[in-house]
Amino acid sequence: MIINHPLLGPRDSAEFVYLGTANLMDRPDPDTATPEDWHDYAYLRDNPAGPHRELWFHEGGDRSILIVTRDTTTHEISSVELARNSGAQA
Repeated sequence: MIINHPLLGPRDSAEFVYLGTANLMDRPDPDTATPEDWHDYAYLRDNPAGPHRELWFHEGGDRSILIVTRDTTTHEISSVELARNSGAQA
C-alpha cells in the first residue's frame, strides 16, 4: 500500500506504523471526564467497513503522524493530512 505523504510524496506503508483510529486525538477533558468516558476512550473501538480515518506514524522517515482516510474493504486511500494540521485536539 502506498501512502502519499503530504510533505515527502508517495511512500511505502512499510515505513509507517499504524496507531489506530483518528478518534484517539479527541481525548476526554481531564477536568470533566467520568471514569466511563476514560474507559470508552481507552477500550472501545469501532470496526467499520468502508471509509475510516486512521493515525499512521512515519517511523521510517520524518517521524510525523498522519491522518489517513482509507477504505477498510479495498485499502483505497482517499486523503492524507498531517495530524497537526487536522484541527482535531492533540
